[in-house]
Amino acid sequence: MTGVKGMEAVKQDQWEVVCTRSDLVVNSGVCALVNGEQVAIYYLPDTERKVYALGNRDPIGKANVMSRGIVGDLGGKLVVASPLYKQHYALETGACLEEEGVFIPCYDVQLDGDEVHVRAAG
Repeated sequence: MTGVKGMEAVKQDQWEVVCTRSDLVVNSGVCALVNGEQVAIYYLPDTERKVYALGNRDPIGKANVMSRGIVGDLGGKLVVASPLYKQHYALETGACLEEEGVFIPCYDVQLDGDEVHVRAAG
């Protein structure tokens, strides 16, 4: 059992190359498949982090559409608005600003040169 747990821990910490910077759309989102899950990747080149990643499934609208949402700043927080019912989700945490306790999974993402890396969940 110990060996299996150790292998899972290594897998959880692996970064997966999902696309290149040229695949991204400035101030918008694109969808990528990461470890079997749809992930919305947002490219905001004028911010410190530059890239953010959330699950692509809207937990309220029950559809994979978050990569199509509009990104912006709401009360000093970077957000994406669901294209279905317009709830706002914080890009840094995945928390819904209008519905307490509603979240979208948040992924670690980074630019490494021109490659976009997302930490694959185990």
